[in-house]
Amino acid sequence: MDITVQELKEKLDRGDKFVFIDVREPHEFEEFNLGARLIPLGNVEQHLEELKAYQHEEIVMHCRSGGRSGMAQQMLQGAGFTQVRNLTGGVLAWQEAFGSSK
Repeated sequence: MDITVQELKEKLDRGDKFVFIDVREPHEFEEFNLGARLIPLGNVEQHLEELKAYQHEEIVMHCRSGGRSGMAQQMLQGAGFTQVRNLTGGVLAWQEAFGSSK
C-alpha cells in the first residue's frame, strides 16, 4: 500500500497520528528531512522488536525515491505488520511537489 506526497502532506498538516520512518542514511537525513524518525534500511531488522508495538498501526516509510522504503515495507509486512505504507517517489517527489518546505 503506497501513499502519495499529497496524501502525506495532508496527514502531516492535520496532525494525524502515525509512525513515520525515514530509511535513508544519516548524511541524507541531515541534508533534508521531513521530520520522520531515522532508521537506515540496514538497521530496520534490528528495530523490529521495538516497532512491534505499532504492528497494527499505520506506518509510513520513505527514502530518497521509494526503492529502499519499498524494501523496508516488505520486511515489515513479512514480520506481520498490517498497515505499512511506502511514500511514492520519496523525498525527490516531495521536493518536486513542495520544494524544500516540510
